[in-house]
Amino acid sequence: MSDQYAPSRLTTEGRVYNLTGGDWDQVLTGDPLTEERLVLNMGPQHPSTHGVLRLVLELEGETVTDARVVVGYLHTGIEKNTEYRTWTQGVTFLTRADYLAPFFNETAYCMGVERLLGVQVPQRAQLIRVLMMEINRLSSHWVWLATGGMELGALTAMTNGFRARERCLDIFEGITGLRMNHAYVRPGGVAQDLPADYDEKIRHWIKEMREELGGVDKLLRGQPIWVNRLKDVGWIGVEGCIALGITGPLLRAAGLPWDLRKTEPYLGYDTFDFEVPTDDRGDCWSRFVVRVAEMWESLKIVEQVLDRLEPGPTIIDDPKIAWPAKLSLGPDGMGNSLEHVQHLLGTSMEALLHHFKQETEGLRVPPGQVYSAVESPRGELGAHIVSDGGTRPYRVHFREPSFINLQGVATMAIGGMVADVIASVASIDPVMGGCDR
Repeated sequence: MSDQYAPSRLTTEGRVYNLTGGDWDQVLTGDPLTEERLVLNMGPQHPSTHGVLRLVLELEGETVTDARVVVGYLHTGIEKNTEYRTWTQGVTFLTRADYLAPFFNETAYCMGVERLLGVQVPQRAQLIRVLMMEINRLSSHWVWLATGGMELGALTAMTNGFRARERCLDIFEGITGLRMNHAYVRPGGVAQDLPADYDEKIRHWIKEMREELGGVDKLLRGQPIWVNRLKDVGWIGVEGCIALGITGPLLRAAGLPWDLRKTEPYLGYDTFDFEVPTDDRGDCWSRFVVRVAEMWESLKIVEQVLDRLEPGPTIIDDPKIAWPAKLSLGPDGMGNSLEHVQHLLGTSMEALLHHFKQETEGLRVPPGQVYSAVESPRGELGAHIVSDGGTRPYRVHFREPSFINLQGVATMAIGGMVADVIASVASIDPVMGGCDR
């Protein structure tokens, strides 16, 4: 290149260098360039993020010096929509928030509605809720393992994880008729009883899950690349978790055994025999260890539920709450039959009237507000529900762990390599449908 086309001046951080003179040596040594920062937008459509999430990273070389999380790209208005539906119809919206943990969304909301109503759901309905949530915990953790494995290059972990998750969805489909977005848990109980062959199928599923979990240990726990990608990466301690409100596997992987099923029991969890897995490293490896251990514990709970289930109603026997009145206990004591429903509505004027009001207006909930929480696969999932005494919620707001836990991205990422940001976000396991509800 001739001198007339060659750049003669370079401006860096307010300093001007004459490139035709003797300043080339200073530029080549990198003295002024060490202060430069590269801003990298990861997302909002990056394939290695969980949903439509945007990360703004500031880099020095490949070291992260700042990280900011930008959310809102998947906002659905789910919470606002519940204000325009009846209390029962609200379940249909809220099940779609954290779409990988639908039964937890439904149960947290329905428990709050039931507290406002001042009612207690039947024992069989409580056990069915626990059953569905613990199977759901496994299905959600399988997706975490599959997507995290894919993002880190462990494609066999991805295929095995999704294979195991499909078996969980088979159980959901057999019970609710749907694989996702079930709206199965209702105020006062559940929508319908378990099918006749549920015990045999779920026990066979437990055997399959144990085989799958054994495969995870063989495939990943001693795999050097997997171990090196996770250990000492994405650290956050107990103090940081508490300061940011982080709960769930992230908090337990830092060493604090905080699990609402033990610390603030609901649905009879205090009567089940299970452990709360913890680790003390606070890194991505600890979160892997804790989540896999949680899956083993959930299988123990599912087995105990199957042993305890006895015939009985699956929704409260109150014509002003149940839809429709007294249809949860059929002639055989196990559930509903179409003939029983038709007979009841055709012979009972009271049942017919309440059924009509339930369909046209919905149930009425006394005025007040309540906060009810469950331990979801990602941490504390709480529902703040406000009623003005009408047939629709005045306000519904979720304390969603994905949104809260994402506050820890900066702590985990700053000081590490840009490639480790992928592992850190995967270990948080955020679901943007819940974050942007």
